[in-house]
Amino acid sequence: MKKSLFLVLVSAVALSLATGCGEDNTSSPSPTPQARVLVVHASPNAPGVDLLVDNQKVNQQPLNFPQNTGYLSVNAGTRNVKVNVAGTTTTVINADLPLEGNRNYSVFAIDSVSKISALVTNDDLTAPATGKAHVRFIHLSPNAPAVDVSVVGQAAGQGLFTNRTFNKTITATQQAFTPVDAGTVNLEVRVAGTTTVALNLPNVRLDAGKIYTVFAKGFLGGEGAQALGAEIILHNP
Repeated sequence: MKKSLFLVLVSAVALSLATGCGEDNTSSPSPTPQARVLVVHASPNAPGVDLLVDNQKVNQQPLNFPQNTGYLSVNAGTRNVKVNVAGTTTTVINADLPLEGNRNYSVFAIDSVSKISALVTNDDLTAPATGKAHVRFIHLSPNAPAVDVSVVGQAAGQGLFTNRTFNKTITATQQAFTPVDAGTVNLEVRVAGTTTVALNLPNVRLDAGKIYTVFAKGFLGGEGAQALGAEIILHNP
């Protein structure tokens, strides 16, 4: 009798453990794939803005020209992105963006405020080779002519980037990053095909392993904060 009772108890404990193990092995839901989005205020005469993703505000302070948000993680899929005049419900950009998981994107608010629109790039953040940096140039000065970006001393029509016009749209080639030797370089933004310098960019430091976007900003003939210039984004601090 005692032996039978002992066997019953052992069987009950074994069944309980087996059931418990089955519950512990229940798989948890897979995490939602994420994309990363960097937003840049590149409209020279637009006011500070708020950024909303699926109607949720994501910036604490107004984003002013020519600032950027850094990369924000959002759920992959088609996301609605709105750019509002800061502190208001006035929407100046309303776009549905298809975002793939584990991909990086930059969204530039471009052009003058009366024509403001969004320019979206795919950002390939593959690490540069040893001793190299990755750089791309985007022309975002609405009234400036086509330009070349050249190292000081290069001949007319030569350079890192040639015959770049205002990027109302962007091609796959233009949004790709170019490998360059790391170091400090003196650059000139010239009227395309000439040695006429529109903008000097002295002592531009390009660190090995880093990835940069250089964009032309402001207006040709602009003054103060709206003057023609260049801004550098570091994609992988």
